[in-house]
Amino acid sequence: MPHDILISAGEPSGEMYAARLAAALQSRAGVHLFGLGGPRMREAGVELIADSSQVAVVGISEVVRRLPSVWRIFHQLVDEAARRRPALAILVDFPDFNLRLARRLKRLGVRVVYFISPQIWAWRPKRVELMRRYVERVLCIFPFEEEFYRRAGVPVDFVGHPLAGAVAPRRKRAEFFDRYDLDPGVPLVTLLPGSRRGELAHILPVMLEACALLAQRGRGAESAGLKASATGAVQFAVAIAPGLSQGDIAPYARGDLVVHLVDEATYDALAAADVALVASGTATVEAALLGAPMVVVYRVSAATAFIARRLVRTPHFAMVNLIAGRRIVPELIQDDFTAAAAAAEVQRLLDSPEERARMQSDLAEVGNKLSAGGAGTAPGNAPGNAPGNAIDRAAAIISGIL
Repeated sequence: MPHDILISAGEPSGEMYAARLAAALQSRAGVHLFGLGGPRMREAGVELIADSSQVAVVGISEVVRRLPSVWRIFHQLVDEAARRRPALAILVDFPDFNLRLARRLKRLGVRVVYFISPQIWAWRPKRVELMRRYVERVLCIFPFEEEFYRRAGVPVDFVGHPLAGAVAPRRKRAEFFDRYDLDPGVPLVTLLPGSRRGELAHILPVMLEACALLAQRGRGAESAGLKASATGAVQFAVAIAPGLSQGDIAPYARGDLVVHLVDEATYDALAAADVALVASGTATVEAALLGAPMVVVYRVSAATAFIARRLVRTPHFAMVNLIAGRRIVPELIQDDFTAAAAAAEVQRLLDSPEERARMQSDLAEVGNKLSAGGAGTAPGNAPGNAPGNAIDRAAAIISGIL
């Protein structure tokens, strides 16, 4: 009989990694996975007890409206765990939900591994006590996390980031420009406004207003009789995240701005960009691995921001800055994220090839940190013989635990 494994991923980025991990585990050992996830996990062979789209929300205040469905799904998973008694549970990010789940699973005698560890080093660090009490092993994907958990007495392995080595464009720049009717002679600004509809509402209108300001400057320079190369003219593309559609972007369209919509080609759009305007999150890691000069932005509701200001304890907000240990990309968060400020940062990068080159060099350093580490941590592996990517390393460790 195959081992039953419960797996819980409540957000799009975590669900993407959970799907890859599920596939790797099934190829290594006879396992049956069930739990909380989305379409990619279903395609990877996971039996979904509940759909993550019913629980994925942005911000603290936004959670309140979803509480009934969140608690219903929580109890569904606990009831299934009590009935099936899985050999192991794998929890993927989504800490407010998954840490509560870990506590209930521990009571049922189910062993818990946390993959894509919660960012409790950034806010509410006292939750590390919950990790120590209820989680058997943490598999972290950022290099600085390992020391944090080890110092707190939590068994931990740094396996590397799942995106390292997996992020690459499918098309060359010229092919991408031709496919989306872009002008190869005009700089491209690529927008990544987030993977959730709530993020679009807070972020995309400000991004588009910034683009309108940039376009207006370009038209003003052209009217002054400057050559095309000196006008500051720029073109824009929105990379639509998986799980969203052009219909989700359409309500934010502006009559004074031409924006090219890019579906299922985010990596192409980032690799081709002269500058990217990116909502903070996984997309910033993807942009870093593709060497895309970027400006990182984010905004949530006023209520969520009020609470978050009292909880967050990090010197930087953008993940690439945290990994680098210094500010290598501009970050405009909450009240600092205005159309004028975003347009100014993008224009500064467009006007300075030297600054873009410096940033790309710093981003390459971040990429190296994300792809290193993890060697020799899997049980039964001699040093240097661990599998070659983060997902394989995680699957080897979990198989060893089983």
